Amino acid sequence: MTTPDPDGPLAEQLLRFTRRVHRIQKHHLQQCGLGITPAQSRLLRTLAHYGSPPRMADLAERLEVVPRAVTTLVDGLEAGGRVRRVPDPTNRRVIRIELTDAGQAALRELHGARRSAAEEILAPLTDEQREVLGGLLDTLIDGDAVRRC
Repeated sequence: MTTPDPDGPLAEQLLRFTRRVHRIQKHHLQQCGLGITPAQSRLLRTLAHYGSPPRMADLAERLEVVPRAVTTLVDGLEAGGRVRRVPDPTNRRVIRIELTDAGQAALRELHGARRSAAEEILAPLTDEQREVLGGLLDTLIDGDAVRRC
């Protein structure tokens, strides 16, 4: 006889909420008309936080994805003129990725889309509930214990 999983319903709620967040964010990204995927948006935001152009390996590490995934994202963004590959000034074998002016403009548009998505997601909550949720999310995000399967 199996024992019921006390966290099962909560885990299901979290998964459903995550899917809802992704769906709403994707909708708002489509509404801004930039033709940028959520993953490309994340890469642009990450790239904007670097002081100097990072290597693809740096981006992969920061995004917690395999380097090949970053290559695919950069290819798409470069085709749209939003990023460019530039040689490293000290090591010609290293390629760095930098935002273009079009990439900066896209980031401004994306910021508005993210803000709209957040407003839609949080609309049912009062200010007090939002504060509580923020504290709970901080606890979950910064949690020390990472369990493996």
